[in-house]
This record gives sequence, C-alpha cells and structure tokens, in this order.
Amino acid sequence: MMRRGLTAGALAVVFLLRPPLQAQQPNWSEQEKPIAGELHGLRALPDDVRSRTTRRLAIEIRALAAKPSKLRLAENLANLSTEGDFGHDTLEEVAATLAGAIRENPAEAEKDQAYAELAQLVRYEHVRVELDDPRLQAALSQLEADDAIRQKADFTLADLQGKGWTLKSLAGKVVLVNFWATWCPPCRKEMPDLQALHERFGDQLAILAISDEDADKVKPFLAGRNVTYPILLDPGRKVNELFRIEGIPKSFVYDRLGKLVAQAIDMRTRKQFLEMLGKAGLH
Repeated sequence: MMRRGLTAGALAVVFLLRPPLQAQQPNWSEQEKPIAGELHGLRALPDDVRSRTTRRLAIEIRALAAKPSKLRLAENLANLSTEGDFGHDTLEEVAATLAGAIRENPAEAEKDQAYAELAQLVRYEHVRVELDDPRLQAALSQLEADDAIRQKADFTLADLQGKGWTLKSLAGKVVLVNFWATWCPPCRKEMPDLQALHERFGDQLAILAISDEDADKVKPFLAGRNVTYPILLDPGRKVNELFRIEGIPKSFVYDRLGKLVAQAIDMRTRKQFLEMLGKAGLH
C-alpha cells in the first residue's frame, strides 16, 4: 500500500515505508541491516517467492532485540504483506510479529500509528493476535466508525468523458469503488484484473475507479492501456476524504441493495476481487 501527502498545495508521493527503508541507513544494527535490504526489494520479487520471503522475514524480525527499529521493520513488513495474495498463514505470522513489537514498545507504537496498522490486519484480513491493549481496541473502534460512514456515503463525480456517476443511483447493480493513482505501482498492477472483471460481468457490475489527480495527468497514463471501466476524477479529494482514504489502492464493494459487504485495504488479485464480489452475490 502507498500513501500520499499534501505539501505546499501539491501532491507528494509518500511510501508507507516511512521514510523508505534503506539497507545502508546507519541506525540499523548488523542483524537488522540485511532484513531492511530485503524489505526494500520485496516488491521486485515474483509473488510465490515474495510470499515465502515475507513469512521468513516475519520470523526473523520477531527474533530481533526489542528496539524501536524492530517496530519499524515490523510495520513496514505489515504494510507490504497486504499487496496481493500471499496466504493467510503468512499474514498471521506478520501480525504476530507486529503485535510482539508493539508489546515491546507500546509508547513508540502509539506515536508511529502501529496500532492502526495492526487493527487493519485484524479487521480486514481477519488475522488473530494476542494483544490485550486498549489502544488496539480504540483503533478497531475507529475502523468500525469509518466503515459506518462509508456505508452511508454518497457522491457524484464525472468521468474522463464528462459523464456524472452517482453512487446511490446504481442500486440494483453490484458496485466496486476503487481508489487509485497513476504513480502507485500496486494500483497499476491490479488494473488488468479490474478490466477483466468489467468484461466478465458487464452491466451486472459497476466499477468506479477514483483518482484525485487532474485529467491532464490521468489521460496520458491511460493512453494505450486497455481500460474501459469508468475512471472518475476527484481532484479536490472530497470523496477521498469522505471515504477516509490515506493509502491506496483501496476498494469497496456494495451489493445490489447498496450495502457495503466487502473492502480491501490494499492491492487485490483477480481471485481476491472475485471473493469480494461473491459477498455481494456476484459469481
């Protein structure tokens, strides 16, 4: 998952690797340095190798000495572990590592939003963690409140051809709302699968892909790409803010009655998207 931030009125790309991990960074211990290096290159690995590597790194991080830098490694691994389908067992290992690092450095974890990171794994990836901490419960309660807002949310945005799309007017169809941007590698990776779903389900499914960029940036990016589902523009970020979007990609599925039935906190594979759509009765 990747995060954006606003600086001097312009969008700046900010990786959730806060700041980007570098193996040569001087504050890594000799045990931490090779792990940081592998994390830095994790996105370049084939998915099957990445899954095995993610699981191994979770175990290696867990064995490190209890320091704030260990927490940072655990957070970044958690961030990267949801960019696709690397197996529930892998996510369980990642969550256990993050929970352990939080337990060792609770004050640092609160400052660095690690509780929110772990809460997302628990609520949306359905992992189990052994952490009896009111700060984790507060983070889970905040996610529940955010979902309640998303359930009631409505918006109207124009696509690249100027056609307006209103979420609540699509009752009767399954709707997949996807937040993305041209600069986001995980967003780009899932676009062919979204296109395949658009072609497979036709009028049964409305895919609304929302970018907060301007048309003069989005149109050249899409030129020559096979993307025929609607691309909506939200340059003022009003809909992004309504949906509490900080990192992208994120996806939300509403069933034919307009009920929010599934969501993804990160990139999904075609298989994962089909599982989400299945919860809306679309098979």
